[in-house]
Amino acid sequence: MNRTYWYMSLLVLLIWSCSRDKAATPSFQGFVQPSGFPAPVYPLAANPVTLAGFELGRKLFYEPRLSRNNTISCGSCHLQTSAFTHHGHDISHGIEDRLGSRNAPPIMNLAWNTTFMWDGGIFDLDLQPVAPISNFVEMDETVSNVLEKLRNTAPYPELFRKAFGSKDITTATMMKAMSQFMIMVISDQSKYDSVKRGQASFTPDENSGYVVFQQHCNACHREPLFTDQSFRNNGIGPGPNNDSGRFAITLQPADMYAFKVPSLRNLAYTAPYMHDGRFYSLQGVLTHYTSEVTDMPTLDPLLKTSGKPGIALSATEQQQLLAFLNTLNDKKFITDKRFSQETP
Repeated sequence: MNRTYWYMSLLVLLIWSCSRDKAATPSFQGFVQPSGFPAPVYPLAANPVTLAGFELGRKLFYEPRLSRNNTISCGSCHLQTSAFTHHGHDISHGIEDRLGSRNAPPIMNLAWNTTFMWDGGIFDLDLQPVAPISNFVEMDETVSNVLEKLRNTAPYPELFRKAFGSKDITTATMMKAMSQFMIMVISDQSKYDSVKRGQASFTPDENSGYVVFQQHCNACHREPLFTDQSFRNNGIGPGPNNDSGRFAITLQPADMYAFKVPSLRNLAYTAPYMHDGRFYSLQGVLTHYTSEVTDMPTLDPLLKTSGKPGIALSATEQQQLLAFLNTLNDKKFITDKRFSQETP
């Protein structure tokens, strides 16, 4: 009887322990559309996010074998602590410290993007990794070489089997895994989001700044993503390398010096600003818009409404606007262990 009682007690303890562990570990939900966000444009039906696919995509994102000499990963230029930008560089550095011509854009809320890169040269997230992998100054590798390296590196064949049902590693499955990770990198936990969900309130300065934002900025930086996905010439003028922006893709004269409107989320973590990182502070950005906009044939019409290039903002309005922009910073996003290189 004593032995039976002991076995029964052990069984009850094991069942309780397992149930507690299960309750303590949240189940993987896959992609969830945040409250207040529009429907995503990424074709989720063709590539639904699974736990195995997401974890494989995360591992590939931080995999230096994607570069020719196995030293540069996607995470090398897209640092989570900097909202997945290349903090501290005006233009990003790649393999063998080669200099690019642009500042790495953030990886954030990509499920709602219709184009990618500063010039919109890529229109499918599943194709996006091909550009940095094959770019001479970024990773300087070929996709075929990357696939061969992964096929000969444990545990990748098994990870691909878990994610896609086969150990065969192809371009399609590699890209789909990386997309599963990238579309999960969602920033929607800022103070602004809490206010919109009725969980917090703006301070008087933040609220005044919100009014300024709606009057002068929302046409291009449309809520809640804070970008309208368009390409515009904002009057900063050509940089040292005369980057023509969207024009290089479309060859349309109206696109000369037009670049994709960036999101205003997480600006506290993503300095420097603009496609070539020429502004080191948000005050520098505001100074540009209030007094330094260069009039050019392709300057965006919204910056010429008063007959004088730029946006008229008083010193008080600028400070109020900065207060509002600070409500778009998402500390949880840059510390979320799901997106970090280490396994959560």
